[in-house]
Amino acid sequence: MIKYKLETNDVILFQGDSITDVGRNREQSDDLGRGYPLMIASRLAYLYPEMNLTFYNRGISGNRVINLQERWQRDCIELNPTWVSIYIGINDTWRKYDRNDPTSVEQFETGYRDILTRTKEQLQAKLIMIEPFVLPHPADREAWREDLDPKIGVVRKLAREFDALLVPIDGLFAQASMKAHSSYWARDGVHPSPAGHALITEAWMNAIGEG
Repeated sequence: MIKYKLETNDVILFQGDSITDVGRNREQSDDLGRGYPLMIASRLAYLYPEMNLTFYNRGISGNRVINLQERWQRDCIELNPTWVSIYIGINDTWRKYDRNDPTSVEQFETGYRDILTRTKEQLQAKLIMIEPFVLPHPADREAWREDLDPKIGVVRKLAREFDALLVPIDGLFAQASMKAHSSYWARDGVHPSPAGHALITEAWMNAIGEG
């Protein structure tokens, strides 16, 4: 089992799409938005005030893997983080269904592998990979599984290959939906509610051994 420890002066970067972005103020470089990055940073800052931890959120709504590739130098490498948390993939599926603009599994893996390789080679940062999820609400989301499931498989494969911590939220959201309807966790099956962001936060903290 991979184990990484937080260290004094660590810089933790959250990267991804709208689920990471969550309304952050792009004019303020340290704004964390209103979702799981803020929840995680609040927890860690409370637990370890003496460690001088720094947190950045560079999630951008609508992003796919190709968008992360395009901005990875500016929005990751140049920030020199010691931890890189990546949550990407649902838009690589969504665009197939709403714009007829699919991302193949091969394109997804090639792009994701590129940003992981660049991160390892240029930063030697610890990697955390959050797998994408979708819940069957509205009902048409059920059909997305055909496209998303292989991409989740890619995330898991790459996490093993790059010694990353994996945050397995697809199964966790499915499990949580046994307690409350899918819409409770994500109104559109994709964007988490506050409770959904808390679920991601708990899973992320568990992954780094702080749950």
